[in-house]
Amino acid sequence: MNLKGLRWTVRFVILALCGLGVNPSSAFAQEENRFNLEIEGGGLWLARNDIRIPNNETATEFSLVDAVENGPYGVFRASADLDFNERHGLRFTAAPLQIDDRGMLTSGVNFAGQTFTPGPVDASYKFSSYRATYRYRFFKGDRWQWRIGFTGFVRDARIALERNGQLAEDTNVGFVPLLYLQGRARLSPRWNFVLDLDGLASTQGRAFDIAAKLAYDMTDDWQVAVGYRTIEGGADVEDVFNFAWLNFAVASVRYGF
Repeated sequence: MNLKGLRWTVRFVILALCGLGVNPSSAFAQEENRFNLEIEGGGLWLARNDIRIPNNETATEFSLVDAVENGPYGVFRASADLDFNERHGLRFTAAPLQIDDRGMLTSGVNFAGQTFTPGPVDASYKFSSYRATYRYRFFKGDRWQWRIGFTGFVRDARIALERNGQLAEDTNVGFVPLLYLQGRARLSPRWNFVLDLDGLASTQGRAFDIAAKLAYDMTDDWQVAVGYRTIEGGADVEDVFNFAWLNFAVASVRYGF
């Protein structure tokens, strides 16, 4: 998503926040809701995106960050939490992510069986994820509560270069198991700090999605938050070498009951 898409994402978040309003007569927001739906939007900046496909001497390692602008690009995601009781619950997340931009190759690139000479190029990077998480709350104190669990992570990935009808692309749909950790601190009756992590590393690669947010309970049912998210990881296997580091400035609206 380009800068125009980012503007629409920011407008959506602003309108959502303004439309909710603050109910000054409401009691302190509830500590727990059995069901929560959260919509998150914001801007994405590329810090790193190194690619070599296939992962052998026939291909060129190049940086997508050097070829296109590093951002910002508009992004959004949606999550739904369902708690069965005080300890056990599920989370479902849909996080589509796609960047389409025109850039410039400063040197020749061999990518996915095609050769591109230096010059303008249309680049596409997709890393959408769909997740199901089991969560177990193992600690609940006066201020902090912590959950652990595991996530089934399905990725829908695509990297493509195109110029004058010449197209080279690599697509991949796969499943990755991740570990899950969440910490939530009650800073005041309405203010919260939330730390959220999905991640795992192995000899073939790694994947980490980490978010830190400051949240405000507007009413018993509605919460807004702002914060920072980072996604880092990649794979170094026979077919693909790709490591990326993505940084996000995000705002979210959360409804629970």
